[in-house]
Amino acid sequence: MTKIDTSDPEAVLPTPSHTVGPFYGHALPFPGGGDIAPIGHPDTIVLQGYVLDGEGNPLPDAFVELWGADPDGRVPQVDGSMRRDPASGGFLGRNGVEFTGWGRIQTDADGHWSARTLRPGARGRSAPYISVCVFARGLLVHLFTRIYLPGDEAALAADPLLAQLDQDRRDTLIATDEGNGTYRNGTYRFDIRLQGEGETVFLEFQ
Repeated sequence: MTKIDTSDPEAVLPTPSHTVGPFYGHALPFPGGGDIAPIGHPDTIVLQGYVLDGEGNPLPDAFVELWGADPDGRVPQVDGSMRRDPASGGFLGRNGVEFTGWGRIQTDADGHWSARTLRPGARGRSAPYISVCVFARGLLVHLFTRIYLPGDEAALAADPLLAQLDQDRRDTLIATDEGNGTYRNGTYRFDIRLQGEGETVFLEFQ
């Protein structure tokens, strides 16, 4: 029997009685949740960042879900993100060919998340963006936001949503270009701050 020394609070892992749920780490993660782009696709980009609370502390048990159009601006209508073996019910993973546009990523112990997806094309009057849904402890209702990619300032200036925001609020929706890295289409950082100074703009759908 393992004994745990509870005299040092810093050494004791939190339990449901110490933290505020909901708790998403049980059944929602799945292998390859952030591998949205088919392997080797030339339009692959990397999105990565941190989920932070109001004090700027990283959240190690948050979820980020992404939905994105393909490079032609079309919203994918194909299955394949969470295929299962019909006989065993076991997880088969993505088929590696179809782009579903959807992924689900759990933050790591440092509150960091990362995903490979395709650079989205423009849809209508909006600048290209990726839709985001955020789940985190203490959030009884998940939050929605968007990730816009930098580069086309004319398209960003004309975007109907961004045009409604002051510059400092607008900037919370635009990722930071971190260079190409290993992908010719770039690596981008997008931190999600749930509240406080620099809070990410969240959307309400009616």
